[in-house]
Amino acid sequence: MTDTPNPIRHVQVGDFRIGNDLPLTLIAGPCAMESREHALDMAGSLKELTEKLGINFIYKSSFDKANRTSIRSNRGFGLDNALPVFREIRETLGLPVITDVHTEEQCRLVADSVDVLQIPAFLCRQTDLLVAAAQTGKPVNVKKGQFLAPWDMKNIVEKFDYCNNPNVMLCERGVSFGYNTLVNDMRALPIMAETGCPVVFDATHSVQQPGGKGTASGGDRRFVPVLARGAVAIGVAAVFMETHKDPDSAPSDGPNMVRFDQMEAVLEQLLEFDHLAKAAH
Repeated sequence: MTDTPNPIRHVQVGDFRIGNDLPLTLIAGPCAMESREHALDMAGSLKELTEKLGINFIYKSSFDKANRTSIRSNRGFGLDNALPVFREIRETLGLPVITDVHTEEQCRLVADSVDVLQIPAFLCRQTDLLVAAAQTGKPVNVKKGQFLAPWDMKNIVEKFDYCNNPNVMLCERGVSFGYNTLVNDMRALPIMAETGCPVVFDATHSVQQPGGKGTASGGDRRFVPVLARGAVAIGVAAVFMETHKDPDSAPSDGPNMVRFDQMEAVLEQLLEFDHLAKAAH
């Protein structure tokens, strides 16, 4: 860690700001968009819950799971089908929306329908993709690759600054540890915070077991609240947490998604930890 961290940055999303010294933001939703009806149901349920708890919320879902383990795996709802649904969620529910982009062309196409772009972990060093995302002017959440050291994320921030887009968030989602296993080095959170950028902790992908089922990824959702509490106690800007009302039947990442009926209890604890962690600010 350096003795002179950069000034804290705040990222504006919708009508609230995200920062390491500000109240916790939640990024949540099902891993993959399944249908318009399912997306609206999940977004509406999460809106009701987060308004009850008083927590800032960004709805998340992916239109394409481009890095599935098997060629036979379901890729998702598709770009053309998903964009109208994202717009409907924004317009009818008043929620900001985040989704993954995988190509330079997608950045331009998606930017008009969502509030935040997300760079998947495997693509975090793809300079042309990062530049295309930055040039949309949208806030961007960059997931740290499972292969990347936290101190190397400053180079990603530099790419955004070069494009005159300071609205970048850095997301920790575990590092590879042997085969089919991820671990979290909690030192990564304060190290990435030295950039000044908001730090996001991805609690559900951190318990993923990549390729752990041979032709699909496994995971263990029991440990999501444990890791989330640890990250929030250190002090982060946001928690990323995928959720589903029936995760065991979800088409993607079911083993590591939190059951929706458990979300309220998990979030109540996280808000208490967040209050303590940021009491000095």
